Amino acid sequence: MFASTPRRPVRLLRPLPLVSALRIALLALPAGVAPLALADDVPQEVHIVGTSESAYAVKATTTATRTETPLLDTPQSITVITRELIDDQAMQSVTDAVRYVPGVVPAQGEGNRDTAVFRGNSSTSDFYVDGMRDDVQYYRDFYNIDSLEALKGSNAMIFGRGGSGGVINRVTKTPQWRHIGQASVTIGSHRNRRATVDVGEAINDTAAFRVNAVAEDSDSYREQVNIRRFGINPTLALRLGARTSAVIGYEHFKDERIADRGIPSFQGRPVDTDVSTFFGNADASPTWANVDAFSVLLDHQFAGGATLRNRTRYADYDKFYQNAFPRAVDAAGAMVQIGAYSNTTRRKNFFNQTDLGFEVRTGAINHQLLAGMELGSQVSDNRRLTGYFMDAGSNVTSVSVPVSHPVATQPITFQPSATDANNHGKATVASLYLQDQIEFTPQWLAVVGLRYDRFKVDFLNNRTGATLDHTDSPVSPRVGLVYKPLPSVSLYGSYSVAYVPRAGEQLSSLTATNKAFDPEEFTNREIGVKWDATGDLALSAAVYQLDRSNVVIADPADVTRSILVDGQRAKGLEIGITGKVTRSWSVMGGYAYQDATITTSQSASAKAGARLAHVPEHSLSLWNRYDFSPSFGAALGVVYRGEIFASTSNTVRLPAFTRVDAALYYKINDALRLQLNLENAFDKHYYASAHSNDNITPGSPRAVRLGLTANF
Repeated sequence: MFASTPRRPVRLLRPLPLVSALRIALLALPAGVAPLALADDVPQEVHIVGTSESAYAVKATTTATRTETPLLDTPQSITVITRELIDDQAMQSVTDAVRYVPGVVPAQGEGNRDTAVFRGNSSTSDFYVDGMRDDVQYYRDFYNIDSLEALKGSNAMIFGRGGSGGVINRVTKTPQWRHIGQASVTIGSHRNRRATVDVGEAINDTAAFRVNAVAEDSDSYREQVNIRRFGINPTLALRLGARTSAVIGYEHFKDERIADRGIPSFQGRPVDTDVSTFFGNADASPTWANVDAFSVLLDHQFAGGATLRNRTRYADYDKFYQNAFPRAVDAAGAMVQIGAYSNTTRRKNFFNQTDLGFEVRTGAINHQLLAGMELGSQVSDNRRLTGYFMDAGSNVTSVSVPVSHPVATQPITFQPSATDANNHGKATVASLYLQDQIEFTPQWLAVVGLRYDRFKVDFLNNRTGATLDHTDSPVSPRVGLVYKPLPSVSLYGSYSVAYVPRAGEQLSSLTATNKAFDPEEFTNREIGVKWDATGDLALSAAVYQLDRSNVVIADPADVTRSILVDGQRAKGLEIGITGKVTRSWSVMGGYAYQDATITTSQSASAKAGARLAHVPEHSLSLWNRYDFSPSFGAALGVVYRGEIFASTSNTVRLPAFTRVDAALYYKINDALRLQLNLENAFDKHYYASAHSNDNITPGSPRAVRLGLTANF
């Protein structure tokens, strides 16, 4: 993690097709991007050693096009959070990561799940791991992650349904055919206690393994809130022949915590209370997620240069959350209502992707072609129960408690109301996609793709016995053009479309009324520029317009009917910087301007002209790390977020804030290093996120984390 310390060597064998060994050497790919590829006859190793472990810049990714493509040649706004940046900032959540992603804002997620707002579109399902769907609502960890990629704009061509405003893809660590041995322990404010381990080895010439694990037992700056999590992820890499390889992985992950929905509002602002005050009943607000996932990646290189890749992921999710949470404060500001409910989700995902890549030439034009197929099945059961305060009456679903002591001590009985969901659903997916990456000349490039999805949902209401089924067959195009006036500069324009079926992002929203309508449609238009200013420093800028249409609303002329309207528009500018300014100075940051509004009135609380929730007009982040010597480094980070509205009613504002973070790094010897992270160094009082007008999360006061990392 210090400037003069050699970066661990990354071993790459034969790259993905159509990319020369010379290009791979120049790009210096990070570990985990292409861990296994095959030479023509026998495995050959290419050692790439950088000058510093503080490597924030990434030159290429396979996620955006499913082929190894330089970011400079990709007509899309992409931000990559590397493992080095994750370590330097001691990131422990998706929320930590997206602070430094222009155009993406974290939302509260009701205290039980990751929620990201991409260009004005809030999502709890547009999360992927190694390009495979990971869409259940839970908090993800970074213990087994090599990098995190935020791809902005509509992404259906690559990812299928959803991806309306963007996606977040986690790239996992994989065996590297060399010794890996690292363990770390972190302690800090609010009883933050966390330990991770990462070990790997080449067993022989044909097999290598890697095991990552995490254990955490932490409290919070919020009263009675705690986090308990454990994860283990063993992976095995196999060379099955001169041209065939496999990576097999299994993950068991468990996250337990208190569902914390923050504080309510009063007179258009968060209620005035101590940052630690818990509203509701923490004892009645447990949440957990259990994830068991099995994955297999097969790669085969044909003699003619074509590549066949098949990836399978099976994941079994068990998610539960229960919460007693704040509702509205009364007109006098003295009493607050407390409500409660619980929700259970069981889901089994099975997805299989097959990609065939090959290269052809038509005269002077080079084509990198990709043909692919995805098959999937998602079986879901979800059940909601309402909390009843029986001591106040058999039908009482909320009680009032003083704002000065907002704890509901009354016993709560959780049972189904007349409208609570109790559903069983099965979604099946069959997709075909074609893509052509065209090189007209070294200066002119294009990406053209088309995806066809057949998405079928069979839905059973267990309460009534009613059944529904619906099939959507959207066609999702993607077109991008790149012009490179210089080898280090690219100008691009792109157009893409994505769809969200009526079953909703969590497959539980299909009704007899909305099944008759086409999916919601998201159209992204974008122009941008990318500049590799030096070999280690990259800058980018993008201007976009993202339109949401096919929104179902009640017909103003006849409220018994529903109609489709164009629902919202987000326009904006994103600027990013990542890499090294000098050999010793590393940076990561960006600026975003967002103008995101409702274009057609949708309800009494979502009127035309209103700003979208959780979207600041201006946001800025910049992280700087400077290494003063081989043994000592320091970092300073600044995060600014402009004012946001807690909901589309635009009646509750969260004020703008600027937060400063810092870090110190000390290398004791070749085996040990210390790291001190200071969050919110000036103890700024601010509000970090919201879910609604009465679920607002105060930001953390000043907090310290001390980490010790051992290499063995």
